[in-house]
Amino acid sequence: MRSLLRTLQVHDPALLRDISLVCLAGGVVGVSFGAISVAGGLPVWVPVVMSLVVYAGAAQFSAVGILLAGGGPFAAAATGLLLNTRNAAFSLAVADVLGPGKAARFVGAHLVTDETVAFALAQRDPVRRRAAFWISGLGLFTVWNVCVLAGALAGTALGDTATYGLDAAFPAVLAALVLPALREQPPVRRAALLGAVVALAMTPVTPTGVPVLLALAGLVVWRASVNVADGSDTADDSAATDGADAADAADGRVS
Repeated sequence: MRSLLRTLQVHDPALLRDISLVCLAGGVVGVSFGAISVAGGLPVWVPVVMSLVVYAGAAQFSAVGILLAGGGPFAAAATGLLLNTRNAAFSLAVADVLGPGKAARFVGAHLVTDETVAFALAQRDPVRRRAAFWISGLGLFTVWNVCVLAGALAGTALGDTATYGLDAAFPAVLAALVLPALREQPPVRRAALLGAVVALAMTPVTPTGVPVLLALAGLVVWRASVNVADGSDTADDSAATDGADAADAADGRVS
């Protein structure tokens, strides 16, 4: 663990800062979740145990919402499971960074979230990819559970958490993290714009969660841009090589 942290401190302090910001935002949302659960009438142990065992913000909020609305535990569990099906694909994407051994894979699979996968896949070097996954995963898991406990213990003392605007913290931090890429990389900007348009258009006519999946259509634009750029680079390299070969042949004839 120390070696992984040292890897990011030495080679990518900016990434470590980004992970810290996401942990901070996750903690704020965790406090909100714990407080909402207890204020709605659930005992303190429910959000705490759910956070340890389920560890999935969207699924937890949905499950608690169903329970507080009078739904049964099976309906709540089914909803959470449906929302978490995307983690199966995420797990395949980061399977190579979990490390050897059943224990590492078991713990790593539990730490797979949107954020940990994003941090890991953004790194090209395998060592930094593994470090990014484990540091962000363990950091988020710890902060989330501590803050859920704090929110649950505070309970009704916090009142209506919506009045604090806590729900805006996480999207705001994520937006701040992606802004540099949107400014500096036109293909990413075009893909994000298309994804946002698709999501907004589909929100009124599709179930919750589906617009986000449909927004992945923006990746098609990004991939096409990358392929065009790669083809252009290959053509330039080929032309340069042909030119060099022609020059060498001419020099040989002159000699």
